[in-house]
Amino acid sequence: MRLVTAEENSAFFAEAAERSAASGWCAIGTLHNGEPRVRMVHPTWDGDIAWFCTKLLSPKAQELQASPLVDLHWQVSPPDFFHVKARGRVELYTDVETKQYMWDVIDFDLTKFATGPSDPAIVAIKVIPTRVEISQSFGHQNIRVWSH
Repeated sequence: MRLVTAEENSAFFAEAAERSAASGWCAIGTLHNGEPRVRMVHPTWDGDIAWFCTKLLSPKAQELQASPLVDLHWQVSPPDFFHVKARGRVELYTDVETKQYMWDVIDFDLTKFATGPSDPAIVAIKVIPTRVEISQSFGHQNIRVWSH
């Protein structure tokens, strides 16, 4: 395992964004009444922050409000077998300005889930990582870790 230096931060997060985009979907671990839950989401990196969207009244949003600590995992299929993992905390936003920002960042057609950033049924989720790892071969090779 190698720790990412401050000089490597920009390149590291650019690679995390590229690898994550290649995977598309991401598993997110949350807690529900003290028990783990895993769901699929589509976060997009914006520098060293990841954003995604969900329904405001969904179990996922309720769990994130109750316990804002999360783990995310993107797996890129063969031939590369790269993995991106992020651990951190989330912030939920319902204001239109932040939802518009998230809407513009996300590299996925959110109209499948909402009418637009002003849709009161959605919430913007900002993931503030404390640790991000890029590795190969199910986390056994070329492990690089950024931590804050």
